[in-house]
Order: sequence, then C-alpha cells, then structure tokens
Amino acid sequence: MDLEKVVHPDRTLFLVDYCLTPHEHIPRGGILCEGERILATGGSSAFSRDEELKVVEMLGAYAVPGFVDTHIHGAGRFDSSLAAEPGQKIQSMCDTLAFHGITSFIPTLVSNTSKNMLETVDALATAMEHGPWSAEPVGIHMEGPFINAAKRGAQQEEYIREVDIGEARELIAAGKGKIKIVTLAPELKNAILLVEVLVENGIIPSMGHSLADEKAFLKAVDAGATRCTHLFNGMAPLHQRDVGLAAMALVDNRISIELILDERLIHPRMIELACRSKPKDKIIGISDAVEGAGLSDGKYHLGECEIKITKGMVTTKEGTLAGTTQTLEKGWQHLVEASHMPRTEAVACLSVNPAKSVGLPNRGELRPGFFADIAFFDSKTHEPRMIVSKGRVVVDTAKNAVLDS
Repeated sequence: MDLEKVVHPDRTLFLVDYCLTPHEHIPRGGILCEGERILATGGSSAFSRDEELKVVEMLGAYAVPGFVDTHIHGAGRFDSSLAAEPGQKIQSMCDTLAFHGITSFIPTLVSNTSKNMLETVDALATAMEHGPWSAEPVGIHMEGPFINAAKRGAQQEEYIREVDIGEARELIAAGKGKIKIVTLAPELKNAILLVEVLVENGIIPSMGHSLADEKAFLKAVDAGATRCTHLFNGMAPLHQRDVGLAAMALVDNRISIELILDERLIHPRMIELACRSKPKDKIIGISDAVEGAGLSDGKYHLGECEIKITKGMVTTKEGTLAGTTQTLEKGWQHLVEASHMPRTEAVACLSVNPAKSVGLPNRGELRPGFFADIAFFDSKTHEPRMIVSKGRVVVDTAKNAVLDS
C-alpha cells in the first residue's frame, strides 16, 4: 500500500525547494508526516494531494532535520546552572531555541558546590518530565566539577575539585537517568575510575578542561571515554613536541569532537583543520551558548559567575571568554564556509551526528519512522521560516511567535 495514497486527517505534507535529509539532497522535496513521525520523504511528484491531506507548500524554502545542540548553557534568560533557583523556567530557553531551528538540546551546567549541583540536576531532570516542548530538553550535560582548575575557563575555581566517586554517584542518582554527558579531566586522580562508573550508568565521559597528555588520554579512552568537549578550548594548544588532548582527539577516530561554531572562539582555519582530520560522523557542532543568547547586550550569568555580553561577545569581569550567543543556525552557515564541506555533510554535524553521539534514537534525520523534527529555512537568506517539533508547527516566523502547544 502506498503511504502517500492513504487519506488521513492527521497527515501533513510539507513541500519545499529541496530537502537535506541530511545525507541526501532531494530537489523539489516532500516530507509526509503523521502525528509526531515522518511517514515518507521524496520528490514532490511522488505524493498525491488527497482532499483530506493537509498540504503546506513553502516556496523559496528548504528543509533540514531540526538541530540538536548537545552543549548549551542557556538562552532566553534561562541559565541551566541556576535551574533550581526561584523563577527559572526552562520553557523560555526552549522557545528561544525553537526560533533558531533547534528542536532538541542538552542543557549544560558548570561546576558549583555539591549541594547546589545536586539540586540543579534534580530540578532539570524533574522539569524534563513535562511537555510538550517547542524545543525538547533531552538530557543533562555536567561540565564539571571534576576538571583541571588550570584550564577552568570561566568556571569558578572554588567549585572545582578532585574526583569524588561518592559524589559522582549521588549526582547520577539525582539525574534520574537524564544525565547524558559528563566533562572531566582524565589526568586527575581517580578519573579513570570515574570514566568506568559513568560508562556503567550509560553516561558519556567527555574529556575537557584538561591538561591531559597522551598517556592520560589513552587510559581514559581505553576505559570508555568517547568524546572531547569543545576541541581547542579549555586545553593546551597544539604543539609539535608536546602531544596533548587536542592532538590526540584529532587523530584518534574513536573520539567524537565538539566544535564551537563561532569564529570569535575558534579561528575558521582551526575548524577546517578539525574537519579535515576527523571522520565526518565524528564532528559535532555546538553553540556553547549562555542565557543571553537571543537577547540584547547586557549583564547575565553563567552559574554564579557574572558575565557580560558586548556586541555578541561573552566575557567574565576579568575578560575571560565565557561561551557564546551564537545559535546553531548561524553556526551551520559558518561551518559550511570554514570547513568547505558539502552542505549535506555540514548539516549532519548539527543533527544526526550529535543525536547519535548521545544515543538519541529517531532524531536528526528526515526519514520514515523518525520524529518529525524539521527546520525550514529561507533558500536565499537561510533565516528560519518554520519549525516543526514532533509533527507540531511550533514556530512560524511570519507570525513572529512560538505557537501554543
């Protein structure tokens, strides 16, 4: 039985100039959805337009999978590290991200006291039990507290500590199965034991904020580490005689790398170097955005650290870089320009690659059986036109609003 010939009132056919699935470029593309799932994709001529089928034809637009941001601290004045504070509502972050084509994300928190981190992880895990969402929080990324203070970046030194396996187990329990990633420094005492505990609990150990050498890196990878947190940032620079985390992450194909897609934090040539070095399915574009993303310049927070945004640049009072305000739809265009990858490969770095890297099934691709998470962009300006999350139109930029659930 041909799916496109079945008449059903819950079915919607989206027609666009082209689709990037992302692995396939489909000119004059069509995406047939039923409920929250995709039923079929293909050329528009393959679909019949039955009377009861809702057809949304978007001239001058193209479709890609909704973006998946696996390292983002905040947006829309919500800071993930302060999720347990009164008045903090993750929905504002969800709505802001949806406006920019992100349909799934992993709120990321920085180091704090054990008590505060336990409360924050619990608050985030509890909030995720609700919905439906405009952009869906699909896990938690703990960027600390077991990192190297010498490479702490904007994180506060007093909250960084040696590995405590008991505390790690408490945080895992507070996460109620929602913790997806933990960033750690593999050179710390007991770090390898922490990697093993994380793997036992289905959590991805990611190496970052670290001065690890080759030996520490390989021990962590052999124990189960599979990821490098924001490559080039929070680690020693590349050096021809002193091989550290950055060089090892580039040459070890067991490791997926995060790349902050903002030229203010990484020179475009360094992005090109990473993309030439790694298998294309091991490249994960991230925003590393903070609560001021989507808002005007001013004073904001990254956890308890006060930060300021000036012309889009995020710094602490001391002038240390502290994340970005650039969301992934801008990062994607920057990746295309910097890496010289085909657009299909580049968009995979923001959709299917991050989804697969953290074990999110049925996300990140426009294919039958997958969630109908779709971002529609203007073919000329590449600005968002419409965002669909699990089959629901959640953003229509013509109406300049996040639509009701």
